[in-house]
Amino acid sequence: MTTTRQHPYPPPEPPHGHGSDVGHGHGAGAGPGAARPGGGHEHHAEPGHGSGSGGGHGHGGGHGHSHSHGPAAPVSKHLRKVIAAILIPFTAAVVVGLVVLWPGGAPAHQRTGVGFDRQTQQATVTKVVDVSCKSANASGQAPAGDASGTAGSSAQQQEKGTCKKATIRVDTGKDKDRTFTEIVQPDQPRQLHEGQKVVAAYEPSAPKDLQYSVTDVNRRFPMALLAGIFALAVVVVGRMRGLMALVALAVSFMVLTFFILPAILQGSNPLLVAVIGSSAIMLLALYMCHGLSARTSVAVLGTLLSLVLIGVLGSGFIGWAALTGNTDDSTGLIHGLYPSIDMSGLLLAGVIIGSLGVLDDVTVTQTSAVWELHEANPSMGRRALYRAGIRIGRDHIASVVNTLVLAYAGAALPLLLLFSIAQSGVGTVANSELVAEEIVRTLVGSIGLVASVPVTTLLAALVVAADRPGAEPVAGTVPGAAAPVAARSGKGRRRKR
Repeated sequence: MTTTRQHPYPPPEPPHGHGSDVGHGHGAGAGPGAARPGGGHEHHAEPGHGSGSGGGHGHGGGHGHSHSHGPAAPVSKHLRKVIAAILIPFTAAVVVGLVVLWPGGAPAHQRTGVGFDRQTQQATVTKVVDVSCKSANASGQAPAGDASGTAGSSAQQQEKGTCKKATIRVDTGKDKDRTFTEIVQPDQPRQLHEGQKVVAAYEPSAPKDLQYSVTDVNRRFPMALLAGIFALAVVVVGRMRGLMALVALAVSFMVLTFFILPAILQGSNPLLVAVIGSSAIMLLALYMCHGLSARTSVAVLGTLLSLVLIGVLGSGFIGWAALTGNTDDSTGLIHGLYPSIDMSGLLLAGVIIGSLGVLDDVTVTQTSAVWELHEANPSMGRRALYRAGIRIGRDHIASVVNTLVLAYAGAALPLLLLFSIAQSGVGTVANSELVAEEIVRTLVGSIGLVASVPVTTLLAALVVAADRPGAEPVAGTVPGAAAPVAARSGKGRRRKR
C-alpha cells in the first residue's frame, strides 16, 4: 500500500533496524533531522556496519560516513545528452567562425605620426638644468611632451618663469646613444628628472634636431610589478582555480589581440567578429576555470542567451539613436585610416565584449547557488529552487548594476567634468552623442545582466530538478524490508513504498 504525506521540508523517517546499509545513500532509518531521500549521489565509506535498531545519526542505523565527490553531483546521462546536443553544435559553429574569419594579422598602413600611430623608442633623462624660460623660448627649442601640454602656459610665466632643460639619451633603435634636449615649462603637468625612463617619439621626416621628442613616461616596471602582485594574490587565494583563471585571462587577451582586433581592421563585420570572439572567450574561460560539467554548461547557456539579448537591444537602440561611434580623436583616426570599418558596428561590438566579463560572474554565481541549494535539500522542486535562487540573484543584481554604472561613470569622469564646467542641463548633456553612447552602453549591458539572473536561475533549476533518477533496489536488503525513500520533484512530496 502506498501513502503520500505533504511536508514543507523532508521529515525525518522512523528507524527500521535493517542495518544492511550498502552505501548508496538509500539507507532507511535516518536519525532525527537527517533524512536522506533515495536516489542521492552520496556514498557511505563503511558499508553495513551494524544491524542496529535504527538509533544511528543519519547513517542508516550503522556507522557509515558520507563523503562528497566534488562541488556538484553529476547529472543523469539523459540530461548530459540534452546539454551536449545544444552546446556541441554551438561550439562547432564558433570554431568554424574562427577559422573562416581568422585575419592572419592586422593590415599594414603608412604611419600617420598621430597619437599611438607613431614610431617610439625607449630613452633616459641624463641631465636636467634650470634655465630662463625667456631665453629658452627665444632659442626656439620645443618643449617636452605634446603641444597640448603647454596650451595653458601664460605669457607671464613664459617670460619670467624658470624652465628646465633636459638632456635625453635614446636607448633603443638605430639611433641608440643619440641625445637630444627639450625644455620643460614650469606649469607643465609632467616634470622630468635625472635618471627617469621615458618614451621618445621618432619622426623621420622632421629636421634632425626635432626628430625625437619626449611623449610619455616609461611605466613598464611598476605596471609589471603590479601585475605580478595581482597574479600572486590570485594564485595564493584561489590556488589551482586561481591559476586556471590566470590562464583563461591570458587566452582571452590572445583571442582579443590575434582575432577580434585584426579581423575588424581587415574589414569583417564588427558585430559578427565580436559575437564569435566573445563566444570563444566564454567557452574557453568558463570551462577552464570551472571544469567540464553540467553546472558550467548551464552557466554557458545562460551567458549565451544574455549575450543574444544584449546584441539585439544594442543593435536596435544604436540604430534608433543614430549613434555613429565616431566621437573622439581615437575613433576619428581609426575611421581615417580604415574608412571601410563600420564604426556603429564597432560600438556594438564594444558593448557585447564589455558585458561578457560581468555576465560570466553573474551566471556562474547563480548556477552555483542553485546547485548548492539542491545539494543541501535534494527534495526541493524546480519552483522552490527557482524562488530560492532568484532571492540570491536580486542581491546580485543590485550590486552588479551599480558596479557597471559606476565603472562607466568613472571612465567618463573627465567628460562629465567638462559638461559640469559648461553648466549644461541634464537633457543637453544626455542628448550629446558622447554621453548618449555611454548611456546606451550602460543600459543595454545592465538589461542583459538583469535578464541573465532569472534566465540562468531557471535553466539551473530545470536541470537539477529534472535530474531525479528513480529508486533502485539496494543490494543485499532483506526481502520485504522498507524500500528507499524517493523524492518527487516539484512540490517536495515523499513517497514510501
